[in-house]
Amino acid sequence: MDTDRFKLEILPLKNKLYRFASSLLNDSEEAQDAVQEVFIKMWNLRSNIDNLNSPEAFAMKVTKNHCLDRIKARRTVSLEHTKSLMYTETDWEDPENRAETGDAAEILRKLMDKLPEQQKSIVHLRDIEGYEFEEIGQALDMTVNTIRVNLSRARKKLREMYLKRVDHGFEKNKIITGKLL
Repeated sequence: MDTDRFKLEILPLKNKLYRFASSLLNDSEEAQDAVQEVFIKMWNLRSNIDNLNSPEAFAMKVTKNHCLDRIKARRTVSLEHTKSLMYTETDWEDPENRAETGDAAEILRKLMDKLPEQQKSIVHLRDIEGYEFEEIGQALDMTVNTIRVNLSRARKKLREMYLKRVDHGFEKNKIITGKLL
């Protein structure tokens, strides 16, 4: 892979790699550093990239491994999803939608922290980044069936935790106001 092709195929992945690294590292500056180091690794491996089916999936895999190495080095595991990943343009048009979306996104970010690391990565890649199952499989060294099972379990767990939290708030509000809705 020559310099021009690297610039066209690998460098445009910067934002996706950054979001993924940020979700794993919970630190924007560290995520930026991680992406730069991933680009260096990708550059050093550029002769092998031509043989890959999906250079993007490979870049995600390198990013994941690099971030996990950083996490292991600091001995803490924490995921925080930035608000920019959770909102769409239309969510911000209406103030009521903005508040509801912000509250729901904040709750979901906190609940995602409770998922196992593997499920967090799968949910992030599929639901936030929009990757196909095959691409996730390549990035995480997993079969498509394993990804589907883990994604289903993660979504079910998130749904249960979210509904439990929301229902708790609803019941608490009923008691405080003394009203039945």
